[in-house]
Amino acid sequence: MRVQICAVGRLRSGPEKTLVDDYLTRFARTGRAHGLGPAEIVEVEDRKGGGSPAEAALLRKALPGGAVVCCLDERGKVMGSPVFADRLATWRDEGRGDVAFVIGGADGIAPDLVAEADFKLSFGQMVWPHMLARVMLAEQLYRAATILAGSPYHRA
Repeated sequence: MRVQICAVGRLRSGPEKTLVDDYLTRFARTGRAHGLGPAEIVEVEDRKGGGSPAEAALLRKALPGGAVVCCLDERGKVMGSPVFADRLATWRDEGRGDVAFVIGGADGIAPDLVAEADFKLSFGQMVWPHMLARVMLAEQLYRAATILAGSPYHRA
C-alpha cells in the first residue's frame, strides 16, 4: 500500500526535513516487506492567499484516486502506536492501494475536507505546528512498520 503525505507548505532544509527524510527512508526499508510504502510527500501552496478553502482545493487535487483519506485533525481519533499499526494493516489487507494523510496549514484543514475524509487522526488535544506534525507522522509510520515487523523499536 502506497502512502502519500499531502501537506500545505514547503518543508525547507533544516531539522524537521532531516527527521522526515530519515523516518520515511526507514519506513520504506522496513515497510516494503510488509506491503507498506514507499511514502511520498506532496506539498501544496496557495499563493493567492485563499485560506483553508483554497488549500483544500489544492489538497483534493493531490489525493490519489481511490485512496483512503486520513486527515490529521485535533478532533480526530487519538490512538496508540500499536492501534495505528493495526489500522494501516487493516487498510492494506482490505486491498486499499493508497492511503493519503492530509496535513493542513496554519489555519488547519477546511471543515468540508475533514468531513469528506475516511478517517480523522489526532496526535492529542494539543495543537501542533504543521511542520512538526509531518515529523510525528513520519515517525509513527516507521514505528507502525516496525511493530508489524515484530521489531524491538517499539517497546510499549
